Amino acid sequence: MLAMFRRGLFYSYLSVYMRHFLGMSVTETTLFATLPMVVNVVCQRYVWGVVSDRYQKRRALVIWGEILAGIGTLAVWWLHLLPQALQTSGHVIILGLCVIEIFWSMSNIGWSALISDLYDRGDRSRVMGRLESLGGIGRIAGIWAGGLLYDGLGLAYAGWGFYSGVLFFLSAGVMFVSVLPMLMVPEGGVDAQDASPGSGESDAWMPGLFFLFLVAMTFVNFGRNSVSVTFSQYLMLDSGFSLSSIMLSYVANIRSVAMVVTGLATGRLAQGLGSRRLLLAGSVAAMVSLFVLGAADTLVAVCISSFLMGFSEVAVLAASYELAAALIPPTRRGTLFSLFNATFFLSWGMAGTLIAGPVTDFLISQGRAEVLAYKVSFLVAAGITLVGTFMLFFVFRFHKSWVNGTV
Repeated sequence: MLAMFRRGLFYSYLSVYMRHFLGMSVTETTLFATLPMVVNVVCQRYVWGVVSDRYQKRRALVIWGEILAGIGTLAVWWLHLLPQALQTSGHVIILGLCVIEIFWSMSNIGWSALISDLYDRGDRSRVMGRLESLGGIGRIAGIWAGGLLYDGLGLAYAGWGFYSGVLFFLSAGVMFVSVLPMLMVPEGGVDAQDASPGSGESDAWMPGLFFLFLVAMTFVNFGRNSVSVTFSQYLMLDSGFSLSSIMLSYVANIRSVAMVVTGLATGRLAQGLGSRRLLLAGSVAAMVSLFVLGAADTLVAVCISSFLMGFSEVAVLAASYELAAALIPPTRRGTLFSLFNATFFLSWGMAGTLIAGPVTDFLISQGRAEVLAYKVSFLVAAGITLVGTFMLFFVFRFHKSWVNGTV
């Protein structure tokens, strides 16, 4: 809940701050997610994943990752005030977040492996759903608080919350507080006996199937998350819906409400549909949400799209995690979960930099209306999600391991 509070508080408005206050282009604003996420994925795969598997440490990585990231967040605020040019301040934020992600990658790989260590196969999607539901509650509070603080309760200028440091300080404080409940969580880790074939996991490591699954998830996640940075910018366009920061928080929190509701129902959905069908349902919902967003001319349609995004986020994360955990050998959870996490983490930024940002900037440079440019990028994202959904369907339908029920 604290982690999602912090993310909703900080990241829901950072792209707006960089675009409308610091004067960066749409593509430049996506770099605050792209470059740090590249650092995060590399560190997960080649540093902390290796450390986690060798020493079987999970909780320790989470605790130290949050503490060091909190200290780094305070440093980024101070450093971004030093340049005189506002655009340079934006570049400082991007570089600072790259350093912070070295520490957050410790936390990310730690919790991914820890959940698989602590819970048996079949229970993980239910647990992930409940965690996402609780996270949705934290996200509601974070987005609401961020909307209030972005312009100082309407008493200051738009962007005050970041420039004054309030949002940086609050985010760092939440990271420090989030360490406290982790002190009561088991360390996690497995030994050779726990990792034997009789432990309830897949008896044989199937790299080919895991690779196909990762490719499909890359398309799904890159499609649905390519608009994560530009969504807020679009809703605040003067030529479009022109929402205030507080109104934006209400629309964004419809997604959070959907996450809470879906998270509570994920266990039953996974039990009734199975993880594969639940993943397909989440992918289809993500695709439909993007089509609706690209065609929306009313705020009601945008709200419907936001709700579908929330449902798909929980369904995709919970079901895909359950399937990945079944494929990954227990003793290699650190390194292989880093590859699985890469399909999520890179999609939050790189997809925007490679897809949504360039499409939007290109159309604007060609004299197209800003609203139209953003809408086209949403439709392109929907098409990419559709490709990933078809790939998942064919993998589930025709790969012998899925068909024979060995996975």
